[in-house]
Amino acid sequence: MEIQFLYQQAIKFASSKHAAMGQKVPGTNLPYDVHITNVAMEILIAGFNTPAFDTAFAVQVALLHDTIEDTATDFLELENKFGIVIAKAVSALSKNEALPKDKQMQDSLNRIKALQPEVWSVKLADRITNLQPPPSHWDNSKIIKYHSEAQTILDTLGAGNAYLASRLSAKIKEYRSYIHS
Repeated sequence: MEIQFLYQQAIKFASSKHAAMGQKVPGTNLPYDVHITNVAMEILIAGFNTPAFDTAFAVQVALLHDTIEDTATDFLELENKFGIVIAKAVSALSKNEALPKDKQMQDSLNRIKALQPEVWSVKLADRITNLQPPPSHWDNSKIIKYHSEAQTILDTLGAGNAYLASRLSAKIKEYRSYIHS
């Protein structure tokens, strides 16, 4: 199938799921579509800059990456609509809420590392997009923690895509300006 068709199928599904939850980009009044399409844009550009990159697969995962974690969508629904490979990728990118909060990210990173580099790339792209000015209600300790998590993501998954690792490294450096001494 053409990538445009796959993109449209995934964005329509994800957009309707996030809209049903009334989601906005955290700290803004922007619709959640802004976030997921920004992650997909990072993936599309990475595809041009990465040899042997499955852009069609990665862009679908990018658009769907928060559906299990943030909407009423479950694994089976994704599997039925997009196939088992995409459902497994989105599941790996989703926090396991049954685990203690301090174990959730490492668990997700471990599950991501067991999959193809395109899934690693989506996690890198997600954090690149999220390293915007922090929401005004975040205190300095939350900003420091988010910065540290970004570095952990880079250290763990950076080898999966050199282009996105370089982009994330630059965003991490920029994000330091939000930390108050």
